[in-house]
Amino acid sequence: MTNAIFSLPVPENEPVLSYAPGSAERETLKTELKRQYGETVEIPLFIGGQEVKTGDLGESSCPHEHGHVLGTYHKAGEKEIALAIEAALDARLAWESMPWYERAAIFLKAADLISGKYRARLNAASMLDQSKNVFQAEIDAVCELADFWRFNAHYMQQIYREQPMHNARGSWNRVESRSLEGFVFAVTPFNFASIAGNLPSAPALMGNVVLWKPASSTVYVAYHLLQVLREAGLPAGVINFVPGAGSKVGGPVMASGHLAGVHFTGSTATFQGMWQTVGTHIKNYRSYPRIVGETGGKDFVVVHPSANPEQVVTAAVRGAFEYQGQKCSAASRMYVPRSMWNGLKSEIGRVLSQLKMGDVADFSNFVNAVIDEAAFDTTMDYIHRAEAARDAEILFGGHGDKSRGYFVEPTVILAKDPHFVTMEEEIFAPVLTVYVYEDNRYEETLTLCDQTSPYALTGAVFATDRQAIGQAFERLRHAAGNFYINDKPTGAVVGQQPFGGGRGSGTNDKAGSYLNLIRWVSPRTIKENFVPPTDHAYPFMRER
Repeated sequence: MTNAIFSLPVPENEPVLSYAPGSAERETLKTELKRQYGETVEIPLFIGGQEVKTGDLGESSCPHEHGHVLGTYHKAGEKEIALAIEAALDARLAWESMPWYERAAIFLKAADLISGKYRARLNAASMLDQSKNVFQAEIDAVCELADFWRFNAHYMQQIYREQPMHNARGSWNRVESRSLEGFVFAVTPFNFASIAGNLPSAPALMGNVVLWKPASSTVYVAYHLLQVLREAGLPAGVINFVPGAGSKVGGPVMASGHLAGVHFTGSTATFQGMWQTVGTHIKNYRSYPRIVGETGGKDFVVVHPSANPEQVVTAAVRGAFEYQGQKCSAASRMYVPRSMWNGLKSEIGRVLSQLKMGDVADFSNFVNAVIDEAAFDTTMDYIHRAEAARDAEILFGGHGDKSRGYFVEPTVILAKDPHFVTMEEEIFAPVLTVYVYEDNRYEETLTLCDQTSPYALTGAVFATDRQAIGQAFERLRHAAGNFYINDKPTGAVVGQQPFGGGRGSGTNDKAGSYLNLIRWVSPRTIKENFVPPTDHAYPFMRER
């Protein structure tokens, strides 16, 4: 084996392509969209590197055309989960013993595959299965995921390099960052391909073996990601792909004494239930499981009277309605001073009147479909409650149609009560609620914003008055894990804004930084004594 010391270069963020008319990437993507739309794939489980077909099938469909099936997938049950745990544990020793740079090479190759050879394939899969427009798909399925894989390798190197600063003469102190003893359960959400790729791969990069349960509504995208990892050289059994119902997959996984960690993004209720289950089984585990989760938000925009109105309008529209508001970070509640409200309302209405909604294959559409019928029905229920309320008013949008796809118009609600339900509860849809405050109550409004929601994921303040920015920075210290000044509260970039929040939004372990990766190792401190003592007696014990 070579004695060379390997060092990875500092990564750079993957450039976002424009897909402008006439561009080569636009034509390539349109061809790939037609190809994927025209075929139906069968998606097996992958356990120990082998395809497993259970015959218990689910369907992956286009949210914007829910009658069109992209693929059928096999669902895991208790038997398959037992096999997956066994396969993971069988692969564990060889994987954790593999040199770190060999593990890094697999994910660095995967990053190059999705940013090159498979760029159109991943974008098309994301557009069709998640109903994203091309820009949202490009940022997510390609650029952010490539960034995760490249930057995580860099952070891994940083963690391994961290060693004790001092060594007494005659001894050597060092730290080994070991993988966890057991397997990690990765549960990924429907809304981001990058998260679906990062949650199983971040622990795997650090030498852990993983069971990966993707969201049932977007197994199709996850399957394409898994194929990239397999081509990149991921050994069999390191990441075992087990789609299926949460009740059938989660139960036997959480009951296993070999559970070493949970990497989760999804609903607050589900995460809290998983945490409770861990507590119930705590005496059965070989070690205390690491629990890492991101669970949502009720993200705010606070507008000060000194703010630039055009910037506020753009941030509100993009922050609230890109990807139909199906982002944990989406702008969901906005506090506006009365002196600015009439102008902002008029301009927001003008912009919304220009937005087109429809199929992802039409690149002129800004808005596409929400993910499924349950999301559609929940969203429309909130809108109907606002329509019927005395202390709220629908200003723009408010209509939905699920006859062909699950389409909900971008909707703006004016709340007269700052604690109206749509100011407090996460909707995860294209719904923005505005509360108008009196200009001289800015500081009180900051306190109101801080105390309104149980979440603390993202938030933004718009102001040109530096004192007002400072007040927001201090008063909202714990209200957002990602805080934005004169920018929308969405769009965190790996290596620039590590992502995560506190309170009801999760454990704030900051995906896209070393802080997340360090949760997937268990340090062992090692002292080697070169000159061990040979006499038990200390100098103070001598008589003279």
